Amino acid sequence: MSSSIPEKYLDLFHKPAFANLATVMPDGKPQVTPVWVDYDGKNVIVNTAEGRQKDRNLRRNPDVALAIMDPENPYRYLQIRGKVVEVTNTGADSHIDKMAKKYLGKDKYPFAQPGEKRVLFKIAPEKTQTMG
Repeated sequence: MSSSIPEKYLDLFHKPAFANLATVMPDGKPQVTPVWVDYDGKNVIVNTAEGRQKDRNLRRNPDVALAIMDPENPYRYLQIRGKVVEVTNTGADSHIDKMAKKYLGKDKYPFAQPGEKRVLFKIAPEKTQTMG
């Protein structure tokens, strides 16, 4: 089952709108993290560093939910439920620079730590819900 993002809400991926990403902890409890988010026309993309809690959670359990609020109107939002369908390091470094440009106005991601390895999680939307 696949669901595409409603066209009326695609603008949220072009704005510096944060997503709240919900993952599942080893004990089954939810964990939520604000993240930068991207969309390639098919999958929602989240970029993180290997070893972080969301990285560990997503590798163990691919079920996720995201809520993206419009920074100009928080009553307008997009909720996505789906599954991680791809995990890759390929292109992750250039992607985080692209996200730094979108969210910070900087050409290079300024928060990289020595030895940090970036990873992309591609999430196939299965269900969307909107408001506003």
